[in-house]
Amino acid sequence: MSALDATARHPLDRLTAAEIARNRVVLDKAGLIGPATRFPLVMLAEPAKADVLAWAPGDPVRRRVRTVLLDRGTGAVTEVTVSLDDDEVVAQRTVDVVAEGQPPIMGEEFDLVEKVLWADDAWCAAMARRGLDDPRRVRVSALSAGSFGIDGEDGRRLVRCLSFLQLDDDDNVWAHPVDGVVAYVDLVTAEVVELIDEGVFPVPQETANFHRPDPQRPERTSQRPIEITQPEGPSFTVDGDVVRWEGWELRIGFDQVEGLTLHQVGFRDGDRLRPVVYRASVAEMVVPYGDPSPVRFWQNYFDAGEYSLGKDTNSLTLGCDCLGEIHYFDATIADDDGQPRHLGNAICMHEEDAGLLWKHTDMYNGVSSTRRQRRLVVSFFITVGNYDYGFYWYFYLDGTLELECKATGVVFASAYPGPLPDGSEYPWASEVAPGVGAPYHQHLFSARLDMMVDGLVNAVDEVDAQRVPVGPGNPYGNAFTKRATRIARESEAARLADGSVGRVWQVSNPERRNAMGRPVAYELHPEGLPTLLADPSSSIARRAAFTTRHLWVTAYDEAQRYPSGTYVNQNPGDNGVDTWVKADRDLDGADLVLWHTFGLTHFPRPEDWPIMPVDRTGFVMMPVGFFDRNPALDTPEPRAHCSPGSSTCCGEG
Repeated sequence: MSALDATARHPLDRLTAAEIARNRVVLDKAGLIGPATRFPLVMLAEPAKADVLAWAPGDPVRRRVRTVLLDRGTGAVTEVTVSLDDDEVVAQRTVDVVAEGQPPIMGEEFDLVEKVLWADDAWCAAMARRGLDDPRRVRVSALSAGSFGIDGEDGRRLVRCLSFLQLDDDDNVWAHPVDGVVAYVDLVTAEVVELIDEGVFPVPQETANFHRPDPQRPERTSQRPIEITQPEGPSFTVDGDVVRWEGWELRIGFDQVEGLTLHQVGFRDGDRLRPVVYRASVAEMVVPYGDPSPVRFWQNYFDAGEYSLGKDTNSLTLGCDCLGEIHYFDATIADDDGQPRHLGNAICMHEEDAGLLWKHTDMYNGVSSTRRQRRLVVSFFITVGNYDYGFYWYFYLDGTLELECKATGVVFASAYPGPLPDGSEYPWASEVAPGVGAPYHQHLFSARLDMMVDGLVNAVDEVDAQRVPVGPGNPYGNAFTKRATRIARESEAARLADGSVGRVWQVSNPERRNAMGRPVAYELHPEGLPTLLADPSSSIARRAAFTTRHLWVTAYDEAQRYPSGTYVNQNPGDNGVDTWVKADRDLDGADLVLWHTFGLTHFPRPEDWPIMPVDRTGFVMMPVGFFDRNPALDTPEPRAHCSPGSSTCCGEG
């Protein structure tokens, strides 16, 4: 281990500021950095799973960094791997941006498009036709371009730009959509390559400044304080990136694409730490819109692959974002120039009461027993343009693992054209305020769950509840059972949820048996809400093929990290999970990765305006025979807790 990397105690330790800075020095010495070079991605090159599992404390920690370089002058993209131990480039290749796609959009490019459009005569004329003579009062939303086979777009680094009027510097721009016009901008040549003007709509003028006091609606004064305290401190311990809490042990990770990642998640059972998930993350999320108009047909945003979740992370604030006894993890990523960028309070961790764990009052022995559930919460929050998303991983006393994603922010607004000529309502958007439309859309997430249920040998069964017809074995018709179907190969591993039969997916280890002699297992419980609603032949169905099924199962491959491929921006959709399963690898008793699609279908309401109350989606993973009995039996009785004036208190005789 070099002196530089002396702080790296584990192969999965997050990149430090010193390592990010050193990576840039090595690239510079190798002649790979010029005046126009930018750094869309700088990531830890995580060692292969086998190498991490074979590593022991005291072994050398080898550190490699994967960097994607973009030449802003030519559009050339280079992928480079640097060994920090040897201070040298160990791999380098040119990315074919036509076949593979583009790196994510960078912060400076959002600023660039406004300058380009404010100076463009045709765009300014389009604004003038709408009565907007001061172009600098029109703010531009630079949006990912997708891939639609449009002539002349191959190889260009593009964004498609919609506009909003800002009445003053503090005004909520999303309330004033400038509709009917869209500009296609080349980010390398800094030119407008196409301007589409489909008609003039009135620009809504009503303000929607939820962040300002509203004299027509005084702030309520009815709320009394809620104080959450842990006078003896939290129950978790933190050692670097390793967290231990009530039997659970996990390692915190963070990167530019996925943001928060979890590694080597396990549960201590007696004297053995039993692995459950090797690596867990939200590997992609896509927001496809359903308005087919010429101005909006292309609206489909991959927030991880096109915008980078980690780069959009909020710094969280005690009392606003997090309540209780909080432990924060800072994060360090690279900025667009490859220099370290510090994100304070990027990850929030705390424990909280989660209601009842169990309760029973027995009529025979007269005993009443109650235990309180609690959970460890590990979360982070991002802002991508108009929307904000929170990602909350929950760990429970009984071995249950849950992910909850929270969507909030401001719905993406359009002009609302009113009823159609035949008197019917406009079919592609809701009217959320006078003249303000909000196109129908979905928020679809992909959780990548690199499973390791008590070891690397796992199998997946699809388990359905099954009705049993009346017959000799069921004369009164009351019987029902369950049916388990082994997903043996990748060709069988693109699955849909089915709430009518309570479908779940069970990941078991056939080499490990519980006290009843059955394989130990964890079970994925899906919400089963709609998958992608776009037509199967559409561009977005190709590019976000993972959204067409609730579950995909693949054999582990360290190169298959993201469900729509490595370069999502402007990728035509030919290197994702739907193509990987064509290899038809054996899944029965293999090292497995689950790709779980879940999310929201949003028909916006007036109540979602001007800012949307949190909407929630997610999934649960529960132990099923993983333990021999309830693993939370050692949970102590609740301590005495009384409010003033109470006549009875839990925990007092």
